[in-house]
Amino acid sequence: MPLEGIYGRNEPMTLVTSATSAIKTAVLPVAGIGTRFLPATKAIPKEMLPIVDRPLIQYAIDEAVAAGISNFVFVVGSHNRSLLEAHFGSSPVLEKILKTRGKSQELELVTGTSKGITSINFVTQDEPLGLGHAVWCARDFINDGPFAVMLPDDLVQAEPGCMWQMVDAFNKYGGNIVAVEDVPRDQTNKYGILDVDEDDGRIASARGLVEKPNPEDAPSTLSVIGRYILGPEVLEHLERGEKGAGNEIQLTDAIATTIGRVDFRGLRFTGQRFDCGSKAGFVAANVAYALARSDIPDDFKVLLKSLV
Repeated sequence: MPLEGIYGRNEPMTLVTSATSAIKTAVLPVAGIGTRFLPATKAIPKEMLPIVDRPLIQYAIDEAVAAGISNFVFVVGSHNRSLLEAHFGSSPVLEKILKTRGKSQELELVTGTSKGITSINFVTQDEPLGLGHAVWCARDFINDGPFAVMLPDDLVQAEPGCMWQMVDAFNKYGGNIVAVEDVPRDQTNKYGILDVDEDDGRIASARGLVEKPNPEDAPSTLSVIGRYILGPEVLEHLERGEKGAGNEIQLTDAIATTIGRVDFRGLRFTGQRFDCGSKAGFVAANVAYALARSDIPDDFKVLLKSLV
């Protein structure tokens, strides 16, 4: 089924029933141009680069669907909407060829890209004004309830998935929840860092959140990764368009303004995160996911050992 409309709602795809979740909508900011992966990203958006045999964006969608999320908002640039539409939409010619040739497994893979999705909407971020601005661009599709934000660059290998774990935590605690992991202190200037109040080793309650603090100023080493569950109160701050670190509209600043009114927690998820915004992380993710696949021959493991 084609994905229609410029900013409006699209024709619904088939809904596959999944786990009960209070979170039904996820925002995926994918307007970046992927400069660290040029020249590959000259023609292929970063979120469409493959980990083994499926693009990064598909892993994020599958993770969200497994957590009960079925409505998606892609915040795009002018360069990548058509490819996203092609990937998640139908492909009649390809599907007909595969069906004619009896390629049932391949046909299932092609038609399965939209499995569990009720709707996909697109909004355009005309200027790279920061993650907070990207989320604000999606405001018309959030519908005044809690929503998720997922950065496909952060690929999390986990079972159950990272977003499932976050939804489970949200069902218990409510409030704003972010996925977190500890980073070396000399790297705190790359992340949003929690000012921790209480910490039981899995859930950390926070009294503050600081974007990219210098190591000597960082209140902890507990950093936010690209998974969020947020309430609509965050949008109230984003509406002001106030710029923070890097002269950008920061999502962490908006979250910080709600602390005191809305409970804020960090979840130490179970799983392995790969920073696929970096070349090293991208290559590592390909290796890890290949090793986990039953359809990758053992010869690959032998070859890998010979290379390292």
